[in-house]
Amino acid sequence: MDEFIQGFWNFAGNYWWLIFPIMGMAGGAAKAWEQGSKRRHERRLETLRMKAQLKTAEIEARALTQQAKRRGPSVVDTTASVVPNDLVARLFAEHDEITARWLDYELDVAKLIAFPAMSDGRQPLTAAFLRAKKTADALRPASAEAKVSEQQITEYLQAVGDYAVAFEIAEKDARRLRDSTFTAPERKRLERAQQLLKVAVDESATQAERNVAYKRVREELDGLILLSDDAVTVLEKQVAKEISAPETATPEPERMPLPLRDEKPRDASTSAGPARIPPLPGDDDGGMPR
Repeated sequence: MDEFIQGFWNFAGNYWWLIFPIMGMAGGAAKAWEQGSKRRHERRLETLRMKAQLKTAEIEARALTQQAKRRGPSVVDTTASVVPNDLVARLFAEHDEITARWLDYELDVAKLIAFPAMSDGRQPLTAAFLRAKKTADALRPASAEAKVSEQQITEYLQAVGDYAVAFEIAEKDARRLRDSTFTAPERKRLERAQQLLKVAVDESATQAERNVAYKRVREELDGLILLSDDAVTVLEKQVAKEISAPETATPEPERMPLPLRDEKPRDASTSAGPARIPPLPGDDDGGMPR
């Protein structure tokens, strides 16, 4: 035992400097664990917050249903309109706003490259959002003036609430992930695609330069991000946009000199020179006044 202790102290005396890198490694590991724990805690809080929003939407739906029952008959008539039009209009506005925010990612290739998870149905949160969208679209009344029952509006209200929450969660996750799900070579391709996209939509570039950049953007994204047909159409319109040419002044038409009064036409064979004004009556010296 004494020999072991003596050997330990001999080792420590010779290699005391190793304590500094060991302490650095231990500090880095502790910091990484702390950051991971913080991220897990934030995700749990975010989940609880989203669940609370869903619960609020459910309570609101039940309150609206009870209020409508107090105003109407005790038996629900599924063909009669028992919901105010302004409530349906507000739900339409909320529904359209969420869809517009989603299309901002779906049709903007620059955003798709920056946040690819928003178009990747393999991501669980994105898939949940797409399912919520499909449900909300299916339950949407034909118009704000359409006859809808209490049950129909309650289901649609719940669907819009789920749609909004699912989008918020998917968007936050996509902004957190960015391109972290891709390999290093794939991230390089995404970076090149971003730079080429700037040239493809740059109006100061020539049409040939924009066409070449657009072609290379499609090549870089092939196999990484699937562009929808609508996104391709929007991008092609941006690439094919005509370069505005500087306005030039319209040249004025050449004015033909009119002959003076009592002036006889000159012979074409005579040499060019200033025309003499013919003498007027009462003047001498070739028309020069006295």
